[in-house]
Amino acid sequence: MTEFVNLLIPFLLVHTVCDFYLQPLKWIKAKKQNTWRAPELYYHALLHGVALIIPAMMLNLDWTSTASLVVIVAVTHFFIDLWKVSTPKGDSFSYFMLDQVLHIAVLVGIALHMSDGITLTGILKHEQFSKYLLVAFAYLLILKPTSIVIGIVLNKYPITQTSDDEDFKGLIAGGELIGYLERTLILTFTLVGSYAAVGFVLAAKSIFRFGELTKTNNRSMTEYVLIGSLVSVVITTLLGTLVSLDWM
Repeated sequence: MTEFVNLLIPFLLVHTVCDFYLQPLKWIKAKKQNTWRAPELYYHALLHGVALIIPAMMLNLDWTSTASLVVIVAVTHFFIDLWKVSTPKGDSFSYFMLDQVLHIAVLVGIALHMSDGITLTGILKHEQFSKYLLVAFAYLLILKPTSIVIGIVLNKYPITQTSDDEDFKGLIAGGELIGYLERTLILTFTLVGSYAAVGFVLAAKSIFRFGELTKTNNRSMTEYVLIGSLVSVVITTLLGTLVSLDWM
């Protein structure tokens, strides 16, 4: 496992530098406008492949492995980026995440192949795998499923609409994303045992929410936000605590 990590980290470092720091904005625009006809698409893919020569030399890989690494990464990066820039909604967050997942999956596959004694079966049977799987499951639960549960709870409490209706709609639209970020932070801090940091997150959110809620005279709106926040915190904290107990 150590060899796998030692291979993957340099690969991910090169990917991050090439994808976010060495790719000019004009390359991105050119790829979107001209797709496969854009020379910048080929430059970018080639850059990702060639840049991996540096970690390959540091890791003392033979020339055959290095050449294979460069070709595989350059070719796969080209087709993944071509798919993304050819998609009408390629600029959306979901497509951005999928694009990054695909790139990273290629690097993970290469690192697995190059690691001696590391197989998919071995990873699945690793003693820590079930714990990592449980953590991943917990993060999935606190996002969309928890939002649905909160929505069901809040449906029992009707809101009296006032002239501040537009402000309220804005609060609801941003509330889901705020909830995702809040629950992710709380679960992470709970899993590492940093309960003081959980208190900091709640305090910070309370300060910002207080400024919004004091601008309205709608008491039901205030109660709506408080109930949603408390249900979110309770579910995430309990889930994080249960997962932490399994680690002990």
